[in-house]
Amino acid sequence: MNWVQRKIFLYNVTFGLYMLDWWERCLFNMLVIVLMWFIFYNSSRYVTVFLKGMQ
Repeated sequence: MNWVQRKIFLYNVTFGLYMLDWWERCLFNMLVIVLMWFIFYNSSRYVTVFLKGMQ
């Protein structure tokens, strides 16, 4: 088992995804990706506004 497979396995076991069907796992992963995109996008906007205010 290489490093990537081990991390995927750890992700599946940690969040209990190993007991879901393939389509349920896909929905959960899409939700995680959308939430991560939302957090990173808004964080980057906040940082740019914050840094412009410091000038």
